[in-house]
Amino acid sequence: MKLIKEVFDANTLIVEEKNGKKQHFIEGVFLQAELKNRNGRMYPEQTMDKEVNRYIKEYVERNRAYGELGHPDTPTINLDRVSHMIVSLRKEGTNYIGKAKILDTPMGNIAKGLLDGGANLGVSSRAMGSLKTGQNGIQIVQDDFMLSTAADIVADPSAPDAYVEGIMEGKEWIFVDGKFVEKHIEETRSFIKKASSRQLEEAKIVAFQNFLSKIR
Repeated sequence: MKLIKEVFDANTLIVEEKNGKKQHFIEGVFLQAELKNRNGRMYPEQTMDKEVNRYIKEYVERNRAYGELGHPDTPTINLDRVSHMIVSLRKEGTNYIGKAKILDTPMGNIAKGLLDGGANLGVSSRAMGSLKTGQNGIQIVQDDFMLSTAADIVADPSAPDAYVEGIMEGKEWIFVDGKFVEKHIEETRSFIKKASSRQLEEAKIVAFQNFLSKIR
């Protein structure tokens, strides 16, 4: 499975006051279906509906639909980088309109400062899924599509398709023991586990050499 990200820049800043305290929200299109996007991908409406409904039930309605500030390169939500919580996600046509509350976390306060200063922030969905090439070379997202978050906050909403494609989506991930891990890490772990006690040290050396070859 690949880490898949899509960026949107049409988001509105909303400032509400509650008990004399300002609360910051961003609202706009978080997800889209049935449309070839600028990354050359298309999400079938049925696939998107199924996953969005699961995400709403298991995350949004339980106040655990978090997002991060920046461009995370793993499927896992890092709590020390959480900046906001998605409080609603609704369907309009083939768009999915989200609303996210900026939290009083270190990253959330950075986001608030940027928004108050007039920064043009966007959102980026982060998900896992397989891709299949369809007509005209369109990459169609398959039924194993699974959202990590409907929205991270990004400072470069119009930009780096090449960055997203080359860095974030260049890795293969598999689901092991309830979490996603990089495929080569799990292969290495399995390789070491299968080694006999006599072969263990050699197996560790081989695994380390393979690791070095992947990061060069």
